[in-house]
Amino acid sequence: MKKMLKWLLLATAAVFILCFLALLIVPRFVDLDDYKPQIESKVSEATGRPFTLGGDLKLSLFPWAGVAFSDLRLGAPPQFKEKDFITIESFEFQVKLLPLLFKDIQVKRFVLVGPKIVLEKSKDGKANWQGLGKAGTEVAAEPKVKEKAPKEKGKGDIPIKSLAVETFSIEDGEILLIDHARNERRQLKKLSLELDGISQERPIRLSLSGLVDDKPFSLKGKIGPLGKKPGEGSVALDLSASIFETVIAKVQGQITDPATRLAYDLDVQVEPFSPRKLATAFGKPLPLTPADPDVLKQLSLKSSLQGSAQTLKVKDGALVLDDSKLSFSADVKEFSKPNVTFDLNVDQIDIDRYLPVSQGEPGKSSKPTEAATQPAKKPAKKIDYKPLRKLVLDGRVHIGKLKAKNARVEDVDLKISSRNGVLNLDPFNMRLYEGTVKSKATLDVRRNTPATKVTLQMNGVEIQPLLKDLQDKDFLEGNTRAQLALAMRGDSPEKIKQTLNGKGEFHINDGAIVGVDLAAMARNVKSAFGLAAKEAQRPRTDFAELSAPFTLTNGEFSTTNTKLKNPFLRLKAKGKADLVDETLDFRVKPKFVSTMKGQGGDMSGSGLAVPVLVTGTFSSPKFRPDLESMIKKGLTEDLSDAAGLGKKKDESTSVEKKARDFLKGLPFGK
Repeated sequence: MKKMLKWLLLATAAVFILCFLALLIVPRFVDLDDYKPQIESKVSEATGRPFTLGGDLKLSLFPWAGVAFSDLRLGAPPQFKEKDFITIESFEFQVKLLPLLFKDIQVKRFVLVGPKIVLEKSKDGKANWQGLGKAGTEVAAEPKVKEKAPKEKGKGDIPIKSLAVETFSIEDGEILLIDHARNERRQLKKLSLELDGISQERPIRLSLSGLVDDKPFSLKGKIGPLGKKPGEGSVALDLSASIFETVIAKVQGQITDPATRLAYDLDVQVEPFSPRKLATAFGKPLPLTPADPDVLKQLSLKSSLQGSAQTLKVKDGALVLDDSKLSFSADVKEFSKPNVTFDLNVDQIDIDRYLPVSQGEPGKSSKPTEAATQPAKKPAKKIDYKPLRKLVLDGRVHIGKLKAKNARVEDVDLKISSRNGVLNLDPFNMRLYEGTVKSKATLDVRRNTPATKVTLQMNGVEIQPLLKDLQDKDFLEGNTRAQLALAMRGDSPEKIKQTLNGKGEFHINDGAIVGVDLAAMARNVKSAFGLAAKEAQRPRTDFAELSAPFTLTNGEFSTTNTKLKNPFLRLKAKGKADLVDETLDFRVKPKFVSTMKGQGGDMSGSGLAVPVLVTGTFSSPKFRPDLESMIKKGLTEDLSDAAGLGKKKDESTSVEKKARDFLKGLPFGK
């Protein structure tokens, strides 16, 4: 028995000695360069791309198992200008061999020098990374990737007893992005990555740096410890990023089970920076040129993020943009829909400061370009409403002070919800110009043609400052209340005008029509049509009440009982305005009153008055006295002499011009 045990020990020792000698001798007598053609052929066959190893291929087995090579090249498909997809100057990897038997990974060196990746897109949209791994060199469409179910803990993993890496670095890397369709070329170069202290028990120190179009960026901090089973358990993060020495962002928190059921709890902070300076450093202009050169000079962000691969919860969000402060929160579930709940509060914001000058300044508009005046060659692309049909949304927006199109609004309160393709704004309320507006709207996209409904109630709004700020026009004064209900279909202005239906009514109390004296116009035809001598003071018509009920039928505006009550005048108007053809057909009938009655007086009156017909188009309205109606009523006066009609050609031109100028002061004549 002892003799047998002795021989067994000797045999075991001999095996170990032979293995030891083999590990030492084999790399010295085996020239791996002899196998390079076979390696290159197998890799080319597997990737469908040309592959070469230009430098020496080295192998070591003891005490460190390692491989080293240089001048690696993986080619791109032949139709691309850049011939190489991936190149590597040199690579060296060394790991202790015997500890691997005991699941103990001890890496001495992992050094990658000069890696370069070229991502190129041709004018027809094909990319050089498509089709990688397929035989042949034809570029195919990217395959659809099926989502994998999360792996259960403890199944399919390879437990590691310990992990230690002495040197891990990537030096002088480069990524080149070329898009021939957009004529863009971006370059990330001098990429450097160092991981220090890699183990399972201690945090790993990370340092990443490089240049984007010769502008520096960096990422530094700590990750880990990784734990006994990398990919499971909690991994702490403490990272700080610097972009172009302009933006500094920090992320702190932890990631749980990244390899199985990802979850995260992170605090994100972006320190104050200037978006203008960032755009300058990036070598790109701002997407829009704001009207105010002092905006986009300060932006900061702070928030907490919690979630998983399918959810995201944003808490304690705070964003500062110039003089505006925003606080927000959000909860996103089911990214595939998505299902979103959010709350946004803004203390105050002036949108006009951020709009381009042509849009931000009321009353100013640039002349249409030649391209803009040409008819469209292609029909507008049909809008896809499928995402809105899946969207589940519940949100609320509150804005303390808002300025838009030079109009000033306060206490904007908006609640928005969406289910099964029906989006509701209810309520949508605000305070403006001493009054209130309460409204709600519904957008239904369950069918291919969207349907919209809007209701609005206005109460106590001072109309003169509103029109002055919004349109830079001063033709109407008074305290306004209104109500309207509209319905329309379509997603283009033409379709909406053709299907616009509804009704409403405007009331203005204790106001005035500025720029016209209706009492003087009603007294004689000459005054009505601008043939009388000009007054030194700007004319106006004060009134106690102006009411205008209306209906809309397939884009046709109609009113049958518009009334104005003045101490000396009663005015009635009826007619139509076609919003599709932009044509007018109105009759205005004034009457004098024998007694002074203001608010509450009836519409009866007496005295000679000239009915006025308003026809033509929005851009070229025409005014003329209703002579036919006056003749039918038995008026035998020589109206031609009273009006001075037909006397002078320039007087007729003056009539048309004055009428057109006045009508253009109205909203539809803008």
